[in-house]
Amino acid sequence: MDFRNTVHKVEINKFMKKWYVIKGRTTIFEKDAYNSTEEYTWNSKENRIDIDFTYNKGSLEGKEKSIPQKAWIENDKTNAHWKVSPLWPLRFDYLIIGLADDYSWTAIGVPSGKYLWIMAASPDIEAREINKAIEYVESIGYPTQNLKTIHHKK
Repeated sequence: MDFRNTVHKVEINKFMKKWYVIKGRTTIFEKDAYNSTEEYTWNSKENRIDIDFTYNKGSLEGKEKSIPQKAWIENDKTNAHWKVSPLWPLRFDYLIIGLADDYSWTAIGVPSGKYLWIMAASPDIEAREINKAIEYVESIGYPTQNLKTIHHKK
């Protein structure tokens, strides 16, 4: 199946902030990750988004790791389809498939449906809000099984 549907519009200036990864079906790079965050910064000089993915390896107090990435907006009508590059020349589809009206949570997917990240503007987001995000993702047909919880320091 091919999952390319995104939200209708993302206000980039509102999306550019630190997001806390709360639940996910994540990549091999995120194995044993705690306190996972993605911070997005608009780089106007390069006309791209700079991404700082940070996490603690192995435990809440584990060694902090950082994986800088770059992203380019692929669909400038919606701003919801990006190409993300963890390292040159690789570029992967990054789809904003769900987004709360108040930008308190977002859901990120990929065309294959293999990965899913549910992120929040705060690590203290209420479980019912995360459940709303998951229910929304299910309602658009994107797979939500096998989500793991990413633990954060409180």
